[in-house]
Amino acid sequence: MSVRHHLTAGAALAIFLAAPALAAAPAKPVPSPATGLTDPRSLVSLVNPQAGPVAAADLYFSRGGLDAIWTADGKAAIVSTNLTGRFNLWRVEADGSWPVQLTQSDDRQSGLAASPDGKWIVFQADTGGDEMYDLYAVPVGGGPVINLTNTPDISETTARFSPDGATLAFAAKRKADAGSNIAVMGWADHKVRLLTQEAQPEFSWAPVGWVAGGLIANRGNLGSTLMGVWRVSLDGGAPAPVTSVKTKAVIAATAVSADGKTLAITSNEATGQNHAGVLDLATGASRWLKPTPWDQTSGDFTPDGKSLAVIDNADGRQSVSLVDVATGAVRGLGLPDGYTDQASEISFTADGRMLLSHEASNSPFDYWVADTRAGTAKPLTHLGLASLDPARLPSAQIVHYASQDGTVISAVMTVPFNLKRDGTAPAVVIPHGGPTGQTQDRFSRGAIALASRGYVVIQPNVRGSTGYGMAFQMANHKDLGGMDLTDEVYATRFLTATGYVNPKKIGITGGSYGGFMTLMAIGRTPDVWAAAVSQYGIINWFEMMKHEDAALQQYQRSLIGDPVTDKAVYEASSPMTYIRQAKAPLLVLQGENDIRVPVGQAREVVATLKSVGATVDAHYYPAEGHGFVKRENQIDAMQRLIAWLDKYLKDQ
Repeated sequence: MSVRHHLTAGAALAIFLAAPALAAAPAKPVPSPATGLTDPRSLVSLVNPQAGPVAAADLYFSRGGLDAIWTADGKAAIVSTNLTGRFNLWRVEADGSWPVQLTQSDDRQSGLAASPDGKWIVFQADTGGDEMYDLYAVPVGGGPVINLTNTPDISETTARFSPDGATLAFAAKRKADAGSNIAVMGWADHKVRLLTQEAQPEFSWAPVGWVAGGLIANRGNLGSTLMGVWRVSLDGGAPAPVTSVKTKAVIAATAVSADGKTLAITSNEATGQNHAGVLDLATGASRWLKPTPWDQTSGDFTPDGKSLAVIDNADGRQSVSLVDVATGAVRGLGLPDGYTDQASEISFTADGRMLLSHEASNSPFDYWVADTRAGTAKPLTHLGLASLDPARLPSAQIVHYASQDGTVISAVMTVPFNLKRDGTAPAVVIPHGGPTGQTQDRFSRGAIALASRGYVVIQPNVRGSTGYGMAFQMANHKDLGGMDLTDEVYATRFLTATGYVNPKKIGITGGSYGGFMTLMAIGRTPDVWAAAVSQYGIINWFEMMKHEDAALQQYQRSLIGDPVTDKAVYEASSPMTYIRQAKAPLLVLQGENDIRVPVGQAREVVATLKSVGATVDAHYYPAEGHGFVKRENQIDAMQRLIAWLDKYLKDQ
């Protein structure tokens, strides 16, 4: 873990401006399960006469999904998908019928809960990406939408019906607060009352499921480094801990068995890596599944409680399997490789059918149904365009390279078809968001758009990423844009070593923390990059702290400390400290209603670069928040990104 110095702001600034382009390496490599290095010359560009550029419109007319849930009788699934260019709710019969639209809105709708009587679907929606959610209800058969909460200054999410349908539990977050509390609503009268009153501003509550007399909930800090499981009483009594943590670790519940006796749990307490298990509520005893070096989380129980869904994230490829609770025997669900997940927290029908989502680097997103008794699986939806034939799209592979200090970095890499190994191809590095996030083997529209146009694309999981253990995840704390940026720079060396890439034609683009990394890269390592596109990226942590949501302020403190006592860290970790040194032409794309990276961040970077005569352009999207969810804006942003990179990486 890199060290940040206790220096005055001025001294820190002087040191960093005088320092070499790359950060000084720590003494030891950061440990992670990723072992073995990839020979860059082993990567091959396959010949495919059918390959060609994929239109940006095709990528976004291939729809996505935010959430899905079975109706109470299991005869249909309610899915949130953007068939119309907006993420609204649609009903799809279990046999895969033509979807029927239930709701219509310009705003995204997700967080689904089905009433036990089979009559209602509850969902959450915000306004223009402002992340202040209300809860709504719509009849399963269609009809008027009812706003259940209608609270502009309180965000309500994560709805959970009680087994008798009389009560709805959810997380409630006041706009001024960082964390959420547990609230319940009487379904008959819609009256709301709080069950928790969190006193520590850095902690937040989330409901999991119902047990006799109340709820099981998770309580954790906003830095995702400390979490425990609690029982919350309906009668107003104080919450009681179900788990205890001796060290700073995470123990979280993901489901309650149908009989209310057993919890599905996930913890990183033993090794720093997430592992799945079950907890007996009567005794408090836990049993853990067979350990794996990779990230493993618990999911939902089968209706009979005899098996548990387990999600394994093995180096960026994610699968779902069923584990027999008594014997530990594992059964696969028959889905292809790539990225598979539960479609929602509650994913089984009474007869054992499981609702899943699946995608891969060359296969668009769809909902699938796995028949857990027959051991078969098939798509429920067909959301991709026919033009996106996997046979014509390059597939990604997982590669490993060593960073400056020997830390092994895992990355998702896409090599275009029909390249010559002559060192002339352009390339793009795509840092992920977070920083507590991970690029996985999913359908990346950016990677497909660029690789289909001849760009070699690499998406590194640098230190700070999830999926490789807590030590790796925390290795960039108080060092944002330091050694994690070095990891990104070493990705360019790996690209060049393949023999395909021209080192003078490498660009960088990313969103959120990926946008921050893009800005940090062109400022701190200006000679590495030939073009850049920052999408809602952070330029100034001081200004972020002043204007962002309270929850994000707490998250920011967990990453880089306090802006007063850790002022030197803030200076060293802000792209504003270095951005005047940038040489790469920069395009900025930003939503005007972004509460995570406020629009002022984008305007600040543009104004600063213009003041020093740098090449910079920007486009702002009204009624969009953190990331673009309206189809016309998604297409426009992708077209602008492609045109910018083509201009400066291909036409020079």
